[in-house]
Amino acid sequence: MSRIKEEKVTEKLNLGIWRKLFKYLSEFKNSLIFLAFLMVIVAGIDSIMPLLTKYAIDNLVEKHTTETLKTFALVFFSIVAVQAINVKIFIRQAGKIETELAYHIRKMGFKKLQELSFSYYDNSSVGWLMSRMTSDVARLSEVISWGLIDMVWAIVMMIGFIGIMLFYNVKLTLISMCVVPPLFIIGMFFQKKILKAYRSVRKLNSQLTSDFNEEVAGAKTTKTLVREDENLNEFKYDADKMRHSSVRAGIFSALFLPIVISMGSIGTGFAIWFGGNSVMLHGLSYGTFVMFISYTVQFFDPVSQLAGTIAEIQQAQASAERIISLVETKPDIWDKEQVVKIYGDLFNPKKENWEKINGDIEFNNLYFSYKNGEKVFEDFNLKVKKGDTIALVGETGSGKSTIVNLLCRFYEPTSGEILIDGKDYRERSLLWLQSNIGYVLQSPHLFRGTIKDNIKYGKLDATNEEIERAAKLVNAHQFIIENEKGYDLEVGEGGGSLSTGQKQLISFARAIVGNPAIFVLDEATSSIDTENERIIQNAIEKILSDRTSFVVAHRLSTIVSADKILVIKQGKIYESGDHKQLMKMKGYYYKLYTNQRLEEKEMESINAS
Repeated sequence: MSRIKEEKVTEKLNLGIWRKLFKYLSEFKNSLIFLAFLMVIVAGIDSIMPLLTKYAIDNLVEKHTTETLKTFALVFFSIVAVQAINVKIFIRQAGKIETELAYHIRKMGFKKLQELSFSYYDNSSVGWLMSRMTSDVARLSEVISWGLIDMVWAIVMMIGFIGIMLFYNVKLTLISMCVVPPLFIIGMFFQKKILKAYRSVRKLNSQLTSDFNEEVAGAKTTKTLVREDENLNEFKYDADKMRHSSVRAGIFSALFLPIVISMGSIGTGFAIWFGGNSVMLHGLSYGTFVMFISYTVQFFDPVSQLAGTIAEIQQAQASAERIISLVETKPDIWDKEQVVKIYGDLFNPKKENWEKINGDIEFNNLYFSYKNGEKVFEDFNLKVKKGDTIALVGETGSGKSTIVNLLCRFYEPTSGEILIDGKDYRERSLLWLQSNIGYVLQSPHLFRGTIKDNIKYGKLDATNEEIERAAKLVNAHQFIIENEKGYDLEVGEGGGSLSTGQKQLISFARAIVGNPAIFVLDEATSSIDTENERIIQNAIEKILSDRTSFVVAHRLSTIVSADKILVIKQGKIYESGDHKQLMKMKGYYYKLYTNQRLEEKEMESINAS
């Protein structure tokens, strides 16, 4: 199983990261302010409750009178009722904010993933991305909504408690609070340990997510290679590490609360000792003494809550960094501002300004290198006329697929230009170009849903007639109507309920339903059997008629009718011509073709016997 990349996270609380995050969440500003205001009221009411106890003792119990009992009871129950309403409102508000925050961040992240270029996915594992969009988003939305509640409540409570206590007796307040400095030092130590432990847990959680994704995606390979036991051991190793880290984090968290309670009990003991003496010496009323005991006992609850919230914010900071990193990632391929003004962008196209593509294509003085520095093309030139079919053959890594990826603008030239109908394709929008290209991959990928849904991915507003016409054109209609549900058949995740040939035919229908001007086949027949190849080859001939087409071929028998065959070697055109011309040359293509034909005849003989 693959190892995910080590994540660098900020050790200390970084307010800059949170300011940046809240900038993206500005639409929730009023909701969060309202929530904080509610918590100020809740904490304020909690702060004055011991004062009511003091009043009852000093004015009712000590004086042995019930004269103001009804008024006191009315005031007390009114305050409790208001508090109950406040608590109900803030729980509902916080829950709503948490849900909407998660939705907003995930939508923002998902939109960014649609905008990013191929190169981003070359360097990012699916498990890593899944962890960002699930556990990281859940942690952030929880901390921002409920963490705000806890922090505001704790701060207001602490200020209220200390303010009231100082107002009544400065000396007793200082005695009661003498344990706060050592408690703060102990808290910092434990929170650092807890933070480190949970950071390890999060990293291992990302690794486990990656393991799950890799194992599910490669289940068939695991079965064929009989690697079940090895995979289980590898997963068990990661799971054991996560369990160990989780237990360690849990132990530190479990130890911290009893220490807080113990320190709080020491402070309470001081308050009882010195306060009790003051009561005996008539320097302090009994009601004030009870009030001090209540405040001292309750004071360490918001202290603990605040320390825990700060630790959660520190833990969530790594999630915030990763989410911001994703959202702020700049795509390698983007449209210039003036192009967007005319043609629109990926999400807001201005189709009324889109020109029709005829199909004349030119690669002019093209240079291209990947991000890792690998050079593919140097001064590459190619002219293609409208309606021509260009076949690309050559060894693995020669640059065949890179040519079509550059044509589709999945990557852009390092220098030089690609002209479509005589104009640099960077002067028009990405969506304009890619909406006019039908692309069929070597390994067809179908999405969860029906056959009809998958064909409609090529044109979302396609009618049933257009869908059926596309299926007939690629010879897929017959096998579709042979099943009971027809076009409403659920294909399963990845098209698992269909054969490879059937999936490929549906991917052909998906590519053709939008009637693209340019068609690209990237080894589209290399993974299917000979019988299905004939069906698909017939479909290809229909599809490519009157369209400018690029065919990356592994089986050379599928490209003999191409207008031009290019043999690509180390990023250069090594041989060029149609099938007959290249066979007469008796060069690289001739040897490749004759060797394949011999292999195919041998296989036919073996199968016949």
